[in-house]
Parts: sequence; structure tokens; C-alpha cells
Amino acid sequence: MAKTDKSAAIAELADAFRGSNAAVLTEYRGLTVKQLTELRTKLRGNATYAVVKNTLTDLAAKEAGVTAFEGQLVGPSAIVFVDGDPVDVAKSLRDFAKANPLLVVKGGVLDGRALTADEVKKLADLESREVLLAKLAGAMNASLSKAVYLFAAPLSQAARTVDALRAKVETEGPAAAAAPQDTVEAPQDSAPADVQDAPAEDVATGGDTA
Repeated sequence: MAKTDKSAAIAELADAFRGSNAAVLTEYRGLTVKQLTELRTKLRGNATYAVVKNTLTDLAAKEAGVTAFEGQLVGPSAIVFVDGDPVDVAKSLRDFAKANPLLVVKGGVLDGRALTADEVKKLADLESREVLLAKLAGAMNASLSKAVYLFAAPLSQAARTVDALRAKVETEGPAAAAAPQDTVEAPQDSAPADVQDAPAEDVATGGDTA
């Protein structure tokens, strides 16, 4: 490969590292062209599966500040450059590897943090971003429903009161609606009738006369 071609390839790989949400290093030794095409189809929309040259990839990774693959770029290598949901990509790799054991996940990098092969596999056990967003939306809708109910309850109560008054007016006339709903009882500690009817001077002197 000419020097200019190598420089261009390194620059392209470095840009791929920088522009990806994550990257996963794999070894594809023994996989057929058909199997690799199937893998690319599974990853489509979330990631790009690129067969790479180890030496150029090592230089490109260093240029992009990625150190996760140091010492692992040996044998037939291919890198999954993730531009979608890393969890979905990890699930696709796990499912494909179950059916095609020759695909070996060697490690990865996520948000600048190196991942071991086991950590990439554990990533596949997490819930995807879409599932988490759906759960969050469900929780928010439930909260909003409660809020709507609380706001609507006083309005419903007021509407029932207005309807009751309207029915009372229709049956008993306008005066009935204006009348107080509760009667006020006389205080329990009011004075006896005989004291109330006594002359003012008797009440003032306790009822004794000179």
C-alpha cells in the first residue's frame, strides 16, 4: 500500500473511532463471506462492521486517543464501529456468536472506557435505550394521569353542586335555592325563659327586691 493510501486509511479509521459511540474488536477467523454479510445485516442501522489491518488500526487508535485495543490487534481483525445504541449492538453480536461461535469478541471501548470481552457480553444483558425510554414514558404518563385526576376532582364536585342547586330551583322555585341549607340552633347555655321575661331591674339584682 502506498504511503498516501496508508495515511488516508489511518485518517479514516481515526475518524471512525472519534465519531463512534463505542467500538468492539472482534476476530472473524473461519467465518465465511456469507456469514460476515449476515452479521453486517444484523448490525445495519446501529453499527458498521469493518475488516481492518492491525498495524494501521493500531496507529489510527492511538491517533484518536483509544488505548483499549493495545496488544489485542492480532489475527484477522474486524471492528464494530457503533453509531447507534451500544446495547442493541452487543445483543446482536451475542446472538450472532451463539449461532456462529467462530466470531470472537476480544474487547471494546465505550465513552472512552475500555471494556473487556466479558463486559461487552454483560452490556448485552442490559435493557436497550428504547425499552428504558418506554418505561420512563410510562412512569411519566402514570404521574400525569394522577395529576389530571387531582385537578379534575374539585371541578367535578363543583359541577355536581351546581347541578343540585339547579334541580332544587326547578322543583321548589328560586327562593328555595336562596334559603340557607342549615338551621342555626339556639345556644345550649341561653338563659331560662323566666329570666328572659323578667323585668330588667330583677335581672340586674338577681331577682331580689327591697
